[in-house]
Amino acid sequence: MGTGEMFEAMTKSIIDGEAEDAERLAREALARGVDPLHAINLGFVPGINEVGRAFGCNELYLPDLVRAGMAMKTAIRALEPELARRGATRQSAGTVVLATVKGDIHEIGKNLVATMLSANGFQVHDLGVDVSAEAIVAKAREVKTDLVGLSALLTTTMPAQRAVIESLDAAGLRPHVKVLIGGAPVTQGWAREIGADGFSEDALGAVNVASGLLSVHR
Repeated sequence: MGTGEMFEAMTKSIIDGEAEDAERLAREALARGVDPLHAINLGFVPGINEVGRAFGCNELYLPDLVRAGMAMKTAIRALEPELARRGATRQSAGTVVLATVKGDIHEIGKNLVATMLSANGFQVHDLGVDVSAEAIVAKAREVKTDLVGLSALLTTTMPAQRAVIESLDAAGLRPHVKVLIGGAPVTQGWAREIGADGFSEDALGAVNVASGLLSVHR
């Protein structure tokens, strides 16, 4: 198998959601001296991007996206030691703090957004679920984040997104930090109402919105 064929196989492993294949190919690439950054950018990232596109077009469904995300994480985990050894870092598209807001324990959508953002060069700090506004603000200040992403899957927890934005304002971080919101009940109108900078219905859209916000921000 040539290097080009290996990259194609890596892409396919992500599209098919085959974590074992993705890990095997990642380790095979390292054994053959392939630059781990090339493996990520030329092999695995095209796969997760294709899955995101197909999901957005209703050609693939949530279980497919979850499997692809797990395969992507497995591949990158296998490559991380060699990345660290070489001192290699991908060019960062920006720093993002992600969280599901206080009172909400849903995480699948947030996890997919984290995977897609990481695959596209963002440095992601995922705080998990049921996260307070105070904890989000503290992390945003600590890592000097460019963007905060807030997920809410319940109408009853949507107001917590507003609370985070108000807390960022109160902390004096808002002029320097963009806010992207999402979740099943969230709408563009709600984003406008609470002063969020962007809104997305899905993981692929979140990458596009984040990229646009930060390119303008810079």
